[in-house]
Amino acid sequence: MPDDQWTPPAVLLAVDLVILTLRENHLQVLLVERGVEPYRGAMALPGGFLGHLHEDLSATADRELAEEAGLSAKGLHLEELGVYGAPGRDPRGRVVSVAYLAIAPRLPEPVAGTDASGACWTPTDLVLSGEAALAFDHRRIIADGVEQARSKLEHSALATAFCGPTFTISELQEVYEAVWGVPLDPRNFYRKVQSVDGFIVPAGPSKRTETGRPARLFRPGPRRILHPPMTRPVSTPADRKATKR
Repeated sequence: MPDDQWTPPAVLLAVDLVILTLRENHLQVLLVERGVEPYRGAMALPGGFLGHLHEDLSATADRELAEEAGLSAKGLHLEELGVYGAPGRDPRGRVVSVAYLAIAPRLPEPVAGTDASGACWTPTDLVLSGEAALAFDHRRIIADGVEQARSKLEHSALATAFCGPTFTISELQEVYEAVWGVPLDPRNFYRKVQSVDGFIVPAGPSKRTETGRPARLFRPGPRRILHPPMTRPVSTPADRKATKR
């Protein structure tokens, strides 16, 4: 087709936000209840369309997080997760969405606003199993975000951020089990953690556990990138069921 006969296709640009945290020993994702069509009443990721031609995508992400869930992006490290643009993913037309991911501890309860009727934290295992119905292709986006989170725990010291200032190795293991979705053998986990120099360091006196036995306390070490990595085991359906205890 000659250049003078070509017209650009009508494409809408949007952002979707995968915000993950740990609550009640479960990896949970922020969802909002849509208050407008399409999929009115369905649960979805917070997000929306680019506000205007001069708005940066990261600014759109910050704005949508505040408007739809009442959460501030300040202190959250939003990183690009992927681009989703399959034809038919949105009944309103051709919509390309840039998804952003944030994984952070101790996030507050969300508050719905603008075109969201509700907002809540939802366990990712309910979402990924299909027990929680979602709008658009958001289940796929969440699956990609969860996989990215699991990979981060293999290669970075992110897990320590979900513990207190000091913690036991058992408490650190609970973080890995919640994110990876598999039970871990305590002895193997202890050996792996101790094999990574600078991952965690001793932090004073021991702590009494529920069994009455003392457990050593640790704090985050200086190492941010783990070498060797904390390689996760291959999960099975029985493993995933066991972690829902």
